[in-house]
Amino acid sequence: MALDQAVKSGKALYAGISNYDKESTAEAAAILRELKCPFVINQRRYSIFDRTIEEDGVKSYAAENGIGIIAFSPLAQGMLTTKYLHGIPADSRIRTDGRFLKESDITESRLQQIKELNELAAERGESLPQMALAWDLKDSDVTSVIIGASKPEQIVENCKVLESEPFTGEQLQRIEGICRGGR
Repeated sequence: MALDQAVKSGKALYAGISNYDKESTAEAAAILRELKCPFVINQRRYSIFDRTIEEDGVKSYAAENGIGIIAFSPLAQGMLTTKYLHGIPADSRIRTDGRFLKESDITESRLQQIKELNELAAERGESLPQMALAWDLKDSDVTSVIIGASKPEQIVENCKVLESEPFTGEQLQRIEGICRGGR
């Protein structure tokens, strides 16, 4: 009702939700449809390393029902950068915050995945963050990403994703092999 009121009062153009699973998204969509309130977006965590929206069905549900997905944490709290390849920097989120990414998340296995993904990104002529963002945006189910940059130059660098070439089938298979363990 609060979302509907915000739209009907002119304070918002449409309704959006954050972190709703498939069932809750469907329930919100039904309520907002009944209220004739435009519902266009669900904000969810999504990255090469976090496929929860694929696994819980919200990505396909959203696509089938004309609801966009805005992906947050597309760089997996910085893991899909080269930041952690040579240790944990003092200015990293692990050291300064630690709520969402813990030192224990940076395993040898994860570091190996990051190295292999970084190699693939270099082959594509882009940085690892650019490739990770391009991966999130590879199909129309994801309408936008929230990059969460901590430095202005990261924004400029990450916007180069707009120049990324489409992935080949072989590149997508390599990413799956790297992340799912079967190369």
